[in-house]
Amino acid sequence: MTETAEMMPGNEQILVASLPTISRLALAYAPGPARLPTLALLGLDARLAGLLRHSREPMLAQLRLAWWRESLGRDQGEWPEGEPLLAALRSWNGEHKALTALVDGWEALTGPAPLPGEALAAMARGRGEAFAALARALGREAEAEAASRLGEQWGLADLAVRLGDPRERAEAAALAGAGKGPRPRLSRRLRPLLVLHALAHRRLDKGEEAAAFSPAALLKAMRLGLLGF
Repeated sequence: MTETAEMMPGNEQILVASLPTISRLALAYAPGPARLPTLALLGLDARLAGLLRHSREPMLAQLRLAWWRESLGRDQGEWPEGEPLLAALRSWNGEHKALTALVDGWEALTGPAPLPGEALAAMARGRGEAFAALARALGREAEAEAASRLGEQWGLADLAVRLGDPRERAEAAALAGAGKGPRPRLSRRLRPLLVLHALAHRRLDKGEEAAAFSPAALLKAMRLGLLGF
């Protein structure tokens, strides 16, 4: 049985349903061989975000994050059965261990408010390193650096519109603006990242969530997802 064959269709549907709307839109542009590894990354990011959102105390969130850090640090043969997200991560063929950086990034947000810029930057770096790992898992190692940079820019722009504290949002927006540069070209397997990046920055530029779903935004997402520019 192949690694991807272990992922049952029902479990895949569960993971897709757990994604934010923009992540589901980005996933639609992942070609067949890249779909499950990309879904696994987006699903993990959504799961970690949920752990923070639903944990009343920072220590509880940190304990839950520690379970994921420990699990991702193990070989996949040591994983328990029955967890759809771990099943999807088997498609990474051993590259999953680099995703501990994403756990570390989310843990940086468990500090007291207002979070300092260093914590926000650390979270964005975690997302960047996760997408670099995805590039390697998809056989696109030459694009890992570009994926890391774009993932970090996406992370900051996404934080700037999602954080609840206005001081944190302003700090994330400043960091996103300072780090914004030319959008690199990515091969088709990494096009979902282009879509995430473009829609997050559109939300940030317009100052509202609905901006990501305007006709102009969706047309841009389609062009990036299909053509890469």
